Amino acid sequence: MSLVAFETTAVITALPTITDELDGDALYGATLSVYMLADLVALVWAGERADRVGVRRPFLICIAVFLAGLVISAAAPTMPIVVLGRLLQGAGTGGFAPLSYVAVSRAFPSDQQARLYAFLSAGWVLPSLCAPAISGVVTERFGWRWIFIAIIPAALAIALLTARAMNDLQPSGAPTERRPSRLGRALQSAAGVGVLTIGLQSPYPAVGAAATAAGIAIALPALRRMLPAGTFTARPGLPAIIVVRFMATAAFLGVDSFVPLAADRIHHASAIIQGFVIAGASVSWTVGQAVAAKWPQQFPLKRATTMGFSLLLVGVMIVAPVLSSHTSLVVTFAGWAVGGLGMGLVFNPTTTASMSYADYGQEGGVSSQIHLADSLGFGLMGTFGGTTVAIADRTSFTLPGALGVNFAAAAGCAVIGLAAGRAAHERR
Repeated sequence: MSLVAFETTAVITALPTITDELDGDALYGATLSVYMLADLVALVWAGERADRVGVRRPFLICIAVFLAGLVISAAAPTMPIVVLGRLLQGAGTGGFAPLSYVAVSRAFPSDQQARLYAFLSAGWVLPSLCAPAISGVVTERFGWRWIFIAIIPAALAIALLTARAMNDLQPSGAPTERRPSRLGRALQSAAGVGVLTIGLQSPYPAVGAAATAAGIAIALPALRRMLPAGTFTARPGLPAIIVVRFMATAAFLGVDSFVPLAADRIHHASAIIQGFVIAGASVSWTVGQAVAAKWPQQFPLKRATTMGFSLLLVGVMIVAPVLSSHTSLVVTFAGWAVGGLGMGLVFNPTTTASMSYADYGQEGGVSSQIHLADSLGFGLMGTFGGTTVAIADRTSFTLPGALGVNFAAAAGCAVIGLAAGRAAHERR
């Protein structure tokens, strides 16, 4: 999890510089979208493989794909090749989160799992504090390619440290019913969202409208079959939890992914400052998770979601003035730390509640569903936000206006999540 945190934070910090050097503003959103679309497929595959063969083998495959993506991005001569590298990086890291959840579920009793999920999120703290500074210094002094190169030895070291310990996390006990694979549906969903992305960002209205309609027609049926029945209506129980996680991730990342771009283009901040503006949110996210895990009686699921989404809304409102060059980035830092605290309060209780629906031997399937919601929230918001940025890049629509639309959409997701949280509850 620390590897994912460092890679995510470092690359987002360097991304404005990468797109500027390779003249790729139009593909800024695509680098975010393809990462999460590949993540969507990988998490379904990894969850299913963990239920069948254990954690170690899918982990080694994921780390190998991730390393290939780093090499391609580091050598990329153009922005489309960077996008390809990011796709492979997403395919690699996509398996890490469900595999971690399966490990917690199999290695620890249920009354300790909330604390362990908080520890997983604590893996974001140090990278969130260090990665912006490291990424900024490396980008300014040596070039952005060294961001990807520097992660390679860290990934190899982490693979060596963790793979042996995963030998004890094989499926055991009574055999469980083997469910049909959802990998084909995951590929269909990712393809549909990819076509939707192409349609939304197309400069030709007729092509854009056709591709958008086709993308929705491809993705929607597959998503209906992959997610629990009743998800699209926020049916009480696990379906409502899935909706809450989707809205929380979309709201958070609809701001978090684009604040560095605002700091670069509007405030002309250095690469180091661009990353630090959002670093406080990662720390406060972990604090929120730790608080919810330590005092679960004071933060039951419904109360946690109400407080969390309320803080997310407050955070979005405080961050919105970053669209003006006259606003101090210190205010943005503090405001988004409020949003991060809200995200932490939502994240841990929904994780624990969702895993309460997992029967023994089926932890991978449930964990992949909750992470599917995360990936869709990030991917679709990245698609939407990337579309507004691309429109601003090729029309008279301003970048502050585009980012303002993204922030408004994030606030709307928080409001919907606030309503869906009323139907969310653990398995009884």
